[in-house]
Amino acid sequence: MLPHPFAYHRPETIAEALELFERFDGDAAFYAGGTELLLALKARVLRYDHLIDLKRIPGLSGVREDGGIIVIGALSTHHQLSCDPLICDYLPAYAALSGDVANIRVRSAGTLGGNLCFAEPHADPPALLAAMGAEIVLQGTDGERTVSAGDFIESEFTTAKAENEILTEIRVPKPAAGARFAFRSFGHLERPAVSVATGFVPGEGRFRLWVGAIADRPQHLAELEEMLNEAGPGAVDDVLSREVERIAGDLPAITDLHGSADYKRSLAATHIRRCVREVVMDQK
Repeated sequence: MLPHPFAYHRPETIAEALELFERFDGDAAFYAGGTELLLALKARVLRYDHLIDLKRIPGLSGVREDGGIIVIGALSTHHQLSCDPLICDYLPAYAALSGDVANIRVRSAGTLGGNLCFAEPHADPPALLAAMGAEIVLQGTDGERTVSAGDFIESEFTTAKAENEILTEIRVPKPAAGARFAFRSFGHLERPAVSVATGFVPGEGRFRLWVGAIADRPQHLAELEEMLNEAGPGAVDDVLSREVERIAGDLPAITDLHGSADYKRSLAATHIRRCVREVVMDQK
């Protein structure tokens, strides 16, 4: 099926892109890699009279350092991030995730910013970015604001981004010395049925745990985090054997073509154990 006819616009500045959106009174969509948007347009799930292509705007792609922050341009593709030197050096778990997104076509064209803004629940990046303490930078006509990665996705296909805002960059703190992050996912198709992201920062003695793809937004396992923080890395097996089945069993989960809710909770429990053990491997 072909999409409804639309006009195609290629602004060269963020201000021009925002002005175009305002001019078309919301009957427009910002366009990045298009791997999600074009499928929805072809299926006629979405319909817009105008597409505003952001790829000509300088500064929206690439990775740079800004003090203690790794700044990722929103139009950086998954493939670019999988082999970027800064990502590989400072965020190797994220580089590995990027190299395993969907398929080579999606990795080559799909952008991190587009992935986040579309907010498809079975996406790879959101849970790990939340565990890493990332922030999402949004630019609108009223200025710039930031939203934590853990709060950015509000529900299925819904984010904290206003329609007239552009996601410009993702800011990830450089991990402290000795910090480790792990990401595991499992699915029968190109999207995960469940993903788990964990981190451990030894200087702070802090664990970070998020589960993705299981529900309409990433789930923060704050209760299990606190138990592990109190127990310390030497006692993770005791905590996991005692609590992980109960906590995973209480997770909100959606039955869909990726599996039943109970199946996803079982997968989550397995990957929580594996990810937590992975990040404390050298800390016991």
